[in-house]
Amino acid sequence: MPPGFSMRASPGYLTNHLARLFAAGLQRRIKPLGLSTGTFPIMLQLWERDGMTQREIVERLGIEQATVGNTLARMERDGLIDRRSDEEDGRLRRTWLTERGQGLREPAVRAAMDENMAALASLPPEDRAELVRLLSKAIETYGR
Repeated sequence: MPPGFSMRASPGYLTNHLARLFAAGLQRRIKPLGLSTGTFPIMLQLWERDGMTQREIVERLGIEQATVGNTLARMERDGLIDRRSDEEDGRLRRTWLTERGQGLREPAVRAAMDENMAALASLPPEDRAELVRLLSKAIETYGR
């Protein structure tokens, strides 16, 4: 390890470690719903705007096309989504939530909110808000 580097003082290491802990906790909460941390971001996008194309999902999430395609295939197999040709442009396939997929919104979002609260339970509310503000700012400037 280079001199002067400390994992305990590395924003990248700490953020990644917290993200892994959060993902594991979220997975435990949403697995009984038939969801995973791989399907959850796509579900969030579809709950926000149903009927997107695979390309639109890829662009919104910044995930590889092949990964999204494989995940959508599993989601369709599991009865969470239905993919159909676009009514105006038959070359496009749109992804629609099934009734089952739509019905998972409230319990899945509640699970994520509960996991957020559990992960940050040791912080007072003002520190939680500041953490979210700082992370959002770092993502906005770093992600350009």
